[in-house]
Amino acid sequence: MLIRLLYISRAAGAITSTVTGSILESARVHNRVAGITGILCQGQGLYIQILEGERASVNRLYATLIKDKRHQDVELVSIEEIQTRKFPEWSMAHVIISESDPIVQLKHPEFDPFTASSAQLMSLIDDLLKHATPIH
Repeated sequence: MLIRLLYISRAAGAITSTVTGSILESARVHNRVAGITGILCQGQGLYIQILEGERASVNRLYATLIKDKRHQDVELVSIEEIQTRKFPEWSMAHVIISESDPIVQLKHPEFDPFTASSAQLMSLIDDLLKHATPIH
């Protein structure tokens, strides 16, 4: 059974290119082996991540992520059964959420992921993907 899990968190420290590189490198290797795909959106001290894959694999990864000291205030936003993956080709794509991004300023000026619904977060991710080139 395939599922899609969406969670948010705050960075526990500064989000540097070294930290991001470390997160993405280990995620891409692990996720390929585990059959997990997804996307990590980060910026402004936030992480928004979607994980897709077999339920047991995604649940194991999420349990590990909750304990990761690089982020805090981890909140599960949604988990749903899916028939097809939204990100089938990405073991872990990466999109930066920039404060100066017109999508963030114009379409989502009051955006706070900790009060947003899962539909609002998915809409934000869709908008970011339309206007950014994810790194995978």
